[in-house]
Parts: sequence; structure tokens; C-alpha cells
Amino acid sequence: MGSDIVSFEIIDGIGLIALNNPPVNAASHGLRAGIVAAMQALSDDPQVRAIAIYGQGGAFIAGADIREFGKPSAAPTLPEVCEVIETCPKPVVAVLHGPTLGGGLEVAISAHARVARPDLICGFPEVTLGILPGAGGTQRGPRLTGIAATLDLATTGKRIGAEPALELGLVDRIAEGEPCAIALAMAQEALDGTLPTRKTGDLTATPAPEAIDTMATKLAKTQAHLFAPHKVVEAVAASTLPLTEGMARERALFADCIASPQRAGLIHAFFAERAVTKIPEKGTPPRGLQVVGVIGGGTMGAGIATALLLAGLDVILTERDAEGLERGQATIARNLAGAVKRGKLTEDKRAALLDGLGASTDLAALATADLVIEAAFEDLAVKQDIFRQLDTACKPGAVLASNTSYLDINQIAAATARPQDVLGLHFFSPAHVMRLLEVVVADQTASDVVTTGFALGKRLKKVAVRAGVCDGFIGNRVMSHYRKVTDYLMLDGASPAQIDRAITDFGFAMGPFAVYDMSGLDIAWAARKRLAPTRPPEERYVPIADRLCEAGWLGRKTGRGYYLYGEGAPVENPDALAVIDEERARAGVQPRVFSDQDIVDRYMAAMVAEAVRVLQDGIALRPIDVDAVMLFGYGFPRHRGGPLHYADAEGAQVLVDRIEALALEDAYFWQVPEMLRRMAKTGGRFADLN
Repeated sequence: MGSDIVSFEIIDGIGLIALNNPPVNAASHGLRAGIVAAMQALSDDPQVRAIAIYGQGGAFIAGADIREFGKPSAAPTLPEVCEVIETCPKPVVAVLHGPTLGGGLEVAISAHARVARPDLICGFPEVTLGILPGAGGTQRGPRLTGIAATLDLATTGKRIGAEPALELGLVDRIAEGEPCAIALAMAQEALDGTLPTRKTGDLTATPAPEAIDTMATKLAKTQAHLFAPHKVVEAVAASTLPLTEGMARERALFADCIASPQRAGLIHAFFAERAVTKIPEKGTPPRGLQVVGVIGGGTMGAGIATALLLAGLDVILTERDAEGLERGQATIARNLAGAVKRGKLTEDKRAALLDGLGASTDLAALATADLVIEAAFEDLAVKQDIFRQLDTACKPGAVLASNTSYLDINQIAAATARPQDVLGLHFFSPAHVMRLLEVVVADQTASDVVTTGFALGKRLKKVAVRAGVCDGFIGNRVMSHYRKVTDYLMLDGASPAQIDRAITDFGFAMGPFAVYDMSGLDIAWAARKRLAPTRPPEERYVPIADRLCEAGWLGRKTGRGYYLYGEGAPVENPDALAVIDEERARAGVQPRVFSDQDIVDRYMAAMVAEAVRVLQDGIALRPIDVDAVMLFGYGFPRHRGGPLHYADAEGAQVLVDRIEALALEDAYFWQVPEMLRRMAKTGGRFADLN
């Protein structure tokens, strides 16, 4: 009985409700309506003495239906579903397995008992979308687990397994077996009294003012720029009220979150991860992948090899000499040891992964590789020479990829007799940690080579974004533009520390100068030297970073750059400040005062302007691709959604006016992209182009 999504049956006086909304039983309108209809039918049936709800497939209820995000919720709403379950006069047991998140967990805790399979993963991830659990999670949760535990779950969005859930009191028992069989058995135990049942609304949450104050203070320090976590604290604090009053307070705070611009930014970021997979080549099957060669055992090459090993691929590492090869292997071993230390890997698994690592100083060792990733020094001639050798070293059909950050993939592909097999795979450092992968498509790259790049990204659990060929592709091209603004601000009067503070207060995890030091000042220095012959005479050039490099102050790896690095927190490098003063004097600049908002406005205007030009030039497919690159590779604040989402929030006309005002200072650098100007005239939005 019931529908295709929710069906029910009666066995020996027990009503079994089965959820079947593939792939993860998302809490769609159909699922919600089906649960209510089934609950009402079974509640009204005199032969039914107990009810159990379980999910078919791989989950109980994995959360909300993403297709309904941003739309008004049709009745019955999730709070109404939970109320129907909780107020049922007959015992109701929820059987949980697989992902049981957000609204799914709220449905579960509205039941009178919960039994979990060992594969349960549960939590309240709503805060990562700029909202809070709005169907009783902040009210029923504390009644089961206590206020402190609910605060921990709901302010972080972290996920826990069956054993921790049992310890907290979120579930009452762990059982093995098929969900349907567990449901039938546990409903009978509820009737027999061997599985205790209780209505969460009949419980009370023990006041914990210290836990509330501690979390509020912590969030004020660590997440002051975010909205939803603080609202979670307010909602959980209301859990000591009668349930109806607490629920009303939760719904009001939930509505506040829905109205917040941060919620829109976080939802945009959520969808960005999925939108970037929609590429023109999507229907083409990828080539097979099991053996991957990595050329270069430096920091980047070793990081790429580590990521490949962790994904279960066989890796062949090559280097020019035995010493470099040994260093690369040692770095990979350290990376994997770090994963063991963090609890991500067992020692036995680490040993097994290292057994899958081959190493050689001869490119001929790559003969069996399905894919080769070159991660050599960022020099076009060096890379072209390697790709010429790969023509003979690699088997026919092997994909040949370069990890270049800036260089022309077309020129690299031209060095081979098989340009159709060549593409760029731009990893971000550290490659085994950072989530972004730019898949750079050259003029002759075959469709199945593109989809192979995306298949690799998926296997590595990275966000792969398709990019066209230009200097720096999407991310580094945009970054090269806005880093010039940081140089101009620094020369004109702002200190690196002030600029970093303004940008971190805006929401970035790190300021630009701290990032430059972390990545190494010599990386951008090499790019500047490469481009120096083509630099227009009209362009304002700031040589401060060059002077730091010439002095050997390359950032963290040398112990000093814009900052000094020792045992404690980094501090400003007085020698770097002296260089800044000298260059101001040489340029005849009278330092002026910039507010933090001035810094943010210039930084973001430059970022948006170049992001629009990247889109305008066809280097990125859609605005959301640019946003994804900046979100997952460059630390753009997730709650702001990306530079082009930010542009929509600010308004095209506001940005045009800002850039035109700045053009009075520097007409060469500050130019309004034509696409942005058109949007200002028509009232268009980048969101409409996704």
C-alpha cells in the first residue's frame, strides 16, 4: 500500500513504512507526503499496534531534496512530518542506516526509539548551507543528547558514526541486518518492552548556561563573520522551554537564516560543486585508468603521487637522478604518515599503498602508464622536452598531462606527435589536500581525454573545473590581476599586515601576503620574469616582491618573506618593511591612509573585473565555474559564494561606478569589462548565465 516513494504493509500487527526515493531517500515533497499518509493510515488501523520506518537502498533519509532548495516548502513541511510521527499514539521506531543527515536525523529523533545499523552516518550539516536544523533538531536533540553535544554537532555540521551516536543518546541500539528485518524485530521489541520508547517532547533539556556561553564566546572569536552558527546557539538555548515554545523560536531563527545573504552564498557554493561536472564532452566515455606516472618528485609531484595512491591507483614516480627520486619517495612516505597520524589511514594501509609505488630515473618505466602527469619545473622548454620523450616512452592511447600553473598547453602539446592525448591537469598545493583540479583543454584535446581528466578528479574526490588555454587559466589568471592591487595598495601606503587583516576580516582564511609567503615568493617571481618582455610600458610595476626574492627571502621555506617565521606566530619582517619604504621613496609616493573597506573594495573590484574577462574570453564555461575555482582553490569565503556571485550581490552598476572611480587614478589597470557594463545597463545577473 502507499505510493512508489513511500509504501507500507502490516505484518502481525506491526506497520512497516518503507522509504524508496532513490538514490538517497531525500526528503522531497513526495516523501514527506507519503510518510504522513502512511502514518495516518497505520495510526487509524486498529490492528496495528506499533510502527517502524526504514529506508530502502543506501540510506534512511540523507537530507533535504536539493531540487527544492530556494523554493517555498509545500505542505506537509518537515516540522509537520516530525510532529505527526512524535504525536502518534502507537510506538514508532526508526531504523537508521547510511547517511541520515539534517532533516533525515530530525525525522529520526521525532520517533519514539531509534535503532542504527553499523553503517550509519548522521549529523546536522545545515550550518554549512547557512541555515540551522529547522524541524526540531535544536529542540529534540538537546532532550536526547544534552545541550553541549547538540551545540557541537549543529554548529560544526560534523558527521558521526553509529557508535558515537549511541554514546550520545541519538540512537538507542545498534543492530545488524537488512533494514526491513530490523524494523520488524525492533517494533516487536518496542511492544514487548525490551526496546524502551519515549516521546522526545515529553523529555526536558537540562539547562547548561556554561555550555551556551562557552560556545557563543568561541564562535565570536572563530566565526564572527558567519551568521548561522550564532543562530544555532540561540536556538539550542531555547531547548529548555516547553517543546512548542522552543519549536516556535527555532522556526523564527530558521527564517532569519533563510533571509540572510550568507545562506544564498553557501547554497551557491553547494551547487557549484555539482554544476562544474556539466561539460560539453560529458557523454564521451573516459579512457581506462589504473596506472599513473608522475614526472617530478618535488613538493607538487610528491603531493600528486600521494593523492593518486590514496585513491587506489598504482603510481610510477620518475625523477632525473637517484637523489631527487629518493627525496620524492621520502616526501610521499611523510605525507602518508601524516594521514595515519590524523586517523585517515591505518599503518597497514599505508604500507600497502607504498607497495603500489614504483620509482625510476628512466622515463621508459612509464611504458605501462594509462596516464602520465608531468610536474617538472615551470619552464616551457623543459616541459616540451619531456613531452617529446613521452612520445616514445608511453604506450598508444596514454593520456599525457601537464601540471603547469601558467604555461600554454597548446605549445606543450605541439611538442608531441599526439596532441589529441594532451591536456592540463593543474593541481593545487598541497595536491593531496587541496580540492581543486583545473582540467585545461587544449585546441586538439580529444573528448575522451577531457572526460578522463574529470574521471580522475572524481576518483581523487576533487572538484574538477574545465578551463581553456590562456596564461594562468582561470584561477591564476584572476589571481595575477588582483595581486597587482595588493602591490599597489602596499606601495601607496597600506602595510602587508593591514591588507591581510582586511581580507581575512572579509572572510578569507588567509590574507594575500600570508598566502604568497606560504606558496613561495619565487613562484610568482618566475612568472613575472617570464612575462617581463611582454609587459606594456603603461602598466604600473611594483618591484618590492622582486627585491625580497633577490635577497633570498622567499617566504616560509626560507624563514622570512613579508613575515618572519619561527616558533611562534609569524610577525612582520622589518627588513621587508624597509624595502617597501625604499621603493615608495624611489617611486616618489607619499603614503596615504586606506581604510579596511577601501582595501576590500579594490581587491574585490579587481578580482571581479578579471573574472568577468575570463568568462568573456570563453576560458570558463559559466560564471559558476569561475566561482568554483576561487572557492575550492583560492580560499574565497564560502558564505560569499564566489566573485561572480558577489558581483550579483553588490550589483553590476555599483561595480562599474567603483571601477570607473578608480580609473581616475590608473586608467590602464582599472578598466570596466564590456560584459559587466552591459549587465549594468540591462540589470542582468551572472546567475542567469549558469
